[in-house]
Amino acid sequence: MGKTVTIFTDGGARGNPGPAASGFTIDGRGYAKILGETTNNVAEYMAVILALKKAKQLFGSIAKKEVELIINTDSELLYKQALGEYKIKEPELQKLFVEVWNLRQDFKKVSFVKVPREENKAADRMVNLALDGALPPESAV
Repeated sequence: MGKTVTIFTDGGARGNPGPAASGFTIDGRGYAKILGETTNNVAEYMAVILALKKAKQLFGSIAKKEVELIINTDSELLYKQALGEYKIKEPELQKLFVEVWNLRQDFKKVSFVKVPREENKAADRMVNLALDGALPPESAV
C-alpha cells in the first residue's frame, strides 16, 4: 500500500545573483534554508534537493517501496529540465540535476508538476521568511 506525498518547492534570490533561500512544504508543513549568494535557478534546484532529503529523513526505510512524491514547482526551467525537455547548459545546474536524479532513486516514484505562482504561495512564504530572518527554528533545514 503506497503513500502519496505532496511537496511544493520554491527558490528565490534578491538580485540575480544575490542573497538566496530555498523553501518547500511537505504535506503542508513548511521548511526553508538560507543559501547565501547565488542565483534564482540554483535556489529552485536546491529547494527540490532539500525537499527530497527531508522526505527521505521523514519516511526512512518505507520510502523506496511505498512513497510516491509529487513535486510542485512554479519554475518552468526546473520543470522542463526535470522532464528532459530543456537541455541543462550551466555546469552548476548540471551538478544539481544529477543530485536531484540520484535522490529520486530513494522513492517509489517522483513526479514533477508545473503550478502557477499563485498556487505556490506556501513555499514562496518560506523563502521570504528565511530571507527576512524570520524563519521559525523548527522550519530550518
